Amino acid sequence: MNYVVFDLETQNLFDDVGGRSNIAALKVSCAVTWSSLRKDFTVYWEKDVPALLAELKSARRVVGFNLKGFDYEVLRPYAPDERLQFLPTLDIMDDLFRRLSFRVSLDSVARATLGETKSASGLQAVEWWRSGEMEKLAEYCKMDVDVTRRVYEFGCGNGFVQYFSRLGSKQKVQVQWRC
Repeated sequence: MNYVVFDLETQNLFDDVGGRSNIAALKVSCAVTWSSLRKDFTVYWEKDVPALLAELKSARRVVGFNLKGFDYEVLRPYAPDERLQFLPTLDIMDDLFRRLSFRVSLDSVARATLGETKSASGLQAVEWWRSGEMEKLAEYCKMDVDVTRRVYEFGCGNGFVQYFSRLGSKQKVQVQWRC
């Protein structure tokens, strides 16, 4: 099965566009995919969104963290006639929320499951976009995709992932993901 792990970064912050209700105005700066067929990353810029959408639509499963609540919403203005919500998607954040009844961050899951932290934040990614540091932006997005991929593959292979609770204890949550 070809699964594609996906993440994107934006040109703007919520404060720049009048809040979360204007998510479509954030605009894509960079997007990265990792394909289980290619075993490699592809970097997309805003001008490449049609090719990104074609890859997502060709996947047997799209995997990411907060895809439904963020990434797909940012992409919506680029493809108003596409029904991104119907892509075969495993949104790790959404799946964990359904199991736990509260949200956990990718950083919390990655630290507890893999022993690794994210390298930066979405705020830093917007700063890199604005200052023209495209290589740093692409590398950060690749690292997020790689961490997401490894969390997904860990969950597929072990039937659980871990996260840190608000009190700092490591917790296990069962998952039923298939790679």
